[in-house]
Amino acid sequence: MARTRRTKATGVWFRRWRWRWRSNPLRRRSDTVEACIVLATWILALLGGVFAGAAAAAMVDGNLAARRAEAHAVSAVLTKDSADAVPAAGGYDDSRVWAPVRWTAADGSEHTGRAKVAPAVAAGSRVTLWTDGEGRLVSKPLDPAESWLQAAVTGALVAPAVGAALWGGGRLVCGHLIRRRLAEWDEEWKRVGPQWRNLSGGRG
Repeated sequence: MARTRRTKATGVWFRRWRWRWRSNPLRRRSDTVEACIVLATWILALLGGVFAGAAAAAMVDGNLAARRAEAHAVSAVLTKDSADAVPAAGGYDDSRVWAPVRWTAADGSEHTGRAKVAPAVAAGSRVTLWTDGEGRLVSKPLDPAESWLQAAVTGALVAPAVGAALWGGGRLVCGHLIRRRLAEWDEEWKRVGPQWRNLSGGRG
């Protein structure tokens, strides 16, 4: 029953929208303009959403690829037992802790810092860390599959948001045209109404 009602409502809406394209004496210029705006709104909402989602996905994937290309894996030495280190905040990193480490950069210079490592690791153990082009510690970059997934999710979120925004803008324009048309009808009735009433009174 609900599906039948939706089908009937869709059919009524389509006939009303198609009426604005047919040549008939009741059609006004504002009806044609409104029909064109509705058609353009749907096209822009669909194409704009698709292109915006694709652009957002490409941008995210490009940024992650650049970050992945800049990051380098280095072997660092734990300078203190991680059992005595400070636990990492939050539960995302499971039970990892902050521990002091030391590593040698590609230019031969030594660096020290703190990195998240597994608990109960003895001092002198080697851990793999990631650094950027300037030798600073960074988080492990996403692999290509993870980057693609994140880019796809971003595109899937951006596409409907942009499409809805464009559709909403078109509806606002149509609403303005409807209010304008109603105002024109009101003004026209103010001119025609008295004449029609006089004619009706004369017949009576």
